[in-house]
Amino acid sequence: MAAMFTVDFQNCFIFIILCLLSTIFYSLFVVRKTKAGSDLPPSPPSLPIIGHLHLLLSLVSHKRLQRLSFKYGPLLHLRVFSAPILLVSSASIAYEIFKAQDLNISTRNLSTNEGSLFFGSLSFIAAPYGDNWKFMKKLMVTNLLGPQALERSRGIRKDEVNRFYSDILDKAMRKESVGIGEEAMKLINNIICKMLIGRSCSEENGEAEKVRGLLAKTDSFLKKFFVAAILRMSLGISLFKKELTGVSLRYNELLEKFLVEYEEKLDQEHHHQGSEMLDVLLEACRDGKITRNHVKALFVDLFVASTDTTVHAIEWTMAEIISNSKVLERLREEIGSVVGETRLIQEMDLPNLPYLQGVVKEGLRLHPTAPLVPRSFQEGCKIRGFDVAEKTTLVVNLYAIMRDPEIWEDPDEFKPERFLASSRSGQEEEIAREEILKYIPFGSGRRGCPGANLAYVYVGNVIGVMVQCFDWKIQGDKINMNEAVGALSLTMAHPLKCVPVPRTLFSSV
Repeated sequence: MAAMFTVDFQNCFIFIILCLLSTIFYSLFVVRKTKAGSDLPPSPPSLPIIGHLHLLLSLVSHKRLQRLSFKYGPLLHLRVFSAPILLVSSASIAYEIFKAQDLNISTRNLSTNEGSLFFGSLSFIAAPYGDNWKFMKKLMVTNLLGPQALERSRGIRKDEVNRFYSDILDKAMRKESVGIGEEAMKLINNIICKMLIGRSCSEENGEAEKVRGLLAKTDSFLKKFFVAAILRMSLGISLFKKELTGVSLRYNELLEKFLVEYEEKLDQEHHHQGSEMLDVLLEACRDGKITRNHVKALFVDLFVASTDTTVHAIEWTMAEIISNSKVLERLREEIGSVVGETRLIQEMDLPNLPYLQGVVKEGLRLHPTAPLVPRSFQEGCKIRGFDVAEKTTLVVNLYAIMRDPEIWEDPDEFKPERFLASSRSGQEEEIAREEILKYIPFGSGRRGCPGANLAYVYVGNVIGVMVQCFDWKIQGDKINMNEAVGALSLTMAHPLKCVPVPRTLFSSV
């Protein structure tokens, strides 16, 4: 017991000495240098050694940082150990940075795990801005995510949405409870698989379950990667390298199986209807422009970026609709007047459904799936007259920007009509200009999400089907809208489960 006390006392003594030395060092060198040579943005009180790390590690970081901006201002200088951070919680400041400093912040400087398919050195998400990154983005936009590519793959999504409707209808007939997120996950997984490899993942042989399990495991890494990005230290990655390598190996096994099967079908079937995206990627492999691991790493990025985020968006938006009877009624009236009662809503209807578009946008405004966006300044610059040193990490709080009471009326209320031009007659151009400034659920600039168009299509069509075809019974008086704690993406603390009741039966969908 005495030995344990001695060890604890020694550890406490060492920790106190380190705190004192850190405080003295920071006061003598960092603060003096700042006062003498730099004009930094305001900085809230920090802790010795770790600085503001505790704020970024809080259970709901975006809300903690939002409160910080209310108290100290929309442009703040933070530090984690010795790493400087610029926190932006203002729409106008964010717009200025994305416009004037876009190239300067186009490299994320993320710590990567060499050889890993997820957040490895070959990852598109983690790749530095350069020729290889631009080549891969061009391939994605041209063959997968751009307007023309989405038009060519519309049939894939239509078939899967029809299957989604049939699955929910089957459960409704049996009066079973439906997990909205669970059903949306199956749908999105099948769609992205078909768009990438020409077929859906099988439920029978366990493929689909493997993919969902890997995505769930991957999601648990995201906050760790965020902190590692803030620290700009490979140490952050090395702390969970073994787990990361294990997940990467499981991804590699699954994706290699997909690729081998695809190539065998190409050899056996002369008229094989495959995946436009995968055909182009394999051709680039044969030409030596990319490697096979580049293809697999890109597929991991696309699975991670397109699945979990879209599922959360669908779940949050449905929760808001069910909780707002007037929104539900107006949405059904619009769908009924445009689509009618004889067929299922389709993608081609979305441009003619402005209120549905407003509902989707409002859901993403209140619940952006990635509330904090990290970037990195490659060169020093001036922002609003303040100095920003090179290698400073930029953190844009999308959650705070899209709930800013100075630019959004009733910012915490679900009001889809705020996005309708008819609510402000003759001000269409002004509304569009304001949206560019203050509505950025997918980030902005070169590193903004290239899949934004696909996300709007996904969410709009799925929400439309669920509203058009079913009533939704919930347990209790209201839906619990609390957020899950400790997650980087905005996730419901209690997954949305409802019992669907058929409204309209379609004999042919």
